[in-house]
Amino acid sequence: MMTNDNRQTIPFTKMQGAGNDFVVVNNTKQLFSQNTLIELTPKLCDRKYGVGSDGLLALCRAEQDEADYTMFYRNPDGSDAGMCGNGARCIALFARTLGFGEEHTFNVHDRLYRAIVTGDHEVRISFPVETSVNEIMVNNRKMWELNTGTEHVVVAVDSDTLQQKDHLREDGETLRYHSAFQPRGTNVNFISGIHESKLRLQTYERGVENLTLACGTGAIASALAWHHLEKPTRPRQPYEVITEGGVLRIYFKYNPQTLTYSNLELEGPAHFVFEGSYFI
Repeated sequence: MMTNDNRQTIPFTKMQGAGNDFVVVNNTKQLFSQNTLIELTPKLCDRKYGVGSDGLLALCRAEQDEADYTMFYRNPDGSDAGMCGNGARCIALFARTLGFGEEHTFNVHDRLYRAIVTGDHEVRISFPVETSVNEIMVNNRKMWELNTGTEHVVVAVDSDTLQQKDHLREDGETLRYHSAFQPRGTNVNFISGIHESKLRLQTYERGVENLTLACGTGAIASALAWHHLEKPTRPRQPYEVITEGGVLRIYFKYNPQTLTYSNLELEGPAHFVFEGSYFI
């Protein structure tokens, strides 16, 4: 869009899902190329000089026949985050205002996801992912590695340690860049169990390079890792993952023969915050 003095602007919507906040752009008319969006992401996400957010979401034309639209997502530094669970809930709620309906599908890269808007501020996302939990040792510490649409490592800590933000931030940064997870690095999830299907979570997010109030794919990874650790005979679902930004609910199917997890679903809040225009 152009202003009266011929300055170009980008209309945007600010949204948040469990405190994970995003700048959301309607790009269904393909006004901005992917390269332009990538270039603009650090500027839009800057909390001092831009709008400020944990990432940029753009709703683009579908890249797959089965999809209603494409979800384009970038970390604040412009890097490709893969999938973002909290962002997916936000863009699904945003899509409903554009006429896509309460239930629809979208693609992220070559994967097709299903969204159901279950209430004014609740959305459930189905993940086309089958994954397993791999136990690894890093710096003589046991942790669990898995991919829930993007790379994650899960570290179990006690409840007191989970409150030590400076320590978690330092530990998260060290693990995020550790040689064991190169070349892409990883997201780091610190968990403390409450009971067999309830846990607390703090995530150090790659690309944000800090602790965030919530991480959707990290919540899924943490729930699966907690199930792997506890090995309940009949796990009660949903698993409740308590983050600083709110409660996320995780559903899954476990195959004890193959030790794999499938039918992954993430349910939680999504909210509109405000709308505006950014001067390019």
